[in-house]
Amino acid sequence: MADYKLDKQAKYADTHEWVRIEGDVAVVGISDAAQDLLSDVVFVELPSVGEEVSAGDSVAVVESVKAAEEVNAPISGTVIAVNNELEDTPELVNEAPYKAWFFKIKPSDNLQKELNALMSPEDYDAFVEEEH
Repeated sequence: MADYKLDKQAKYADTHEWVRIEGDVAVVGISDAAQDLLSDVVFVELPSVGEEVSAGDSVAVVESVKAAEEVNAPISGTVIAVNNELEDTPELVNEAPYKAWFFKIKPSDNLQKELNALMSPEDYDAFVEEEH
């Protein structure tokens, strides 16, 4: 096991986003491994509420002292909320990546199929180990 945390309730994309289903809403953020690679997050650009997104679309940006990376939607649907707190305190992404969600999506009808295409925490752990 690596020295980063996993959210056992989440599914993971190979672009390091996590998605957690809470009721009928999908909550999206970036993984602990991703924030660790980025180092100190200094800026977050969030999508607009009401934006229609497809799985794989770039919908947000996270910038660190090292790089700027796109944040992709792991599933399709409509953005129904954004975490404005990250605009004022982007370092929350480093401090608590599974609490510092970026946006919430009302999923499309393809939800189950799209979730099945994502990695389990165990698969993501192996993926990150392989990548480094």
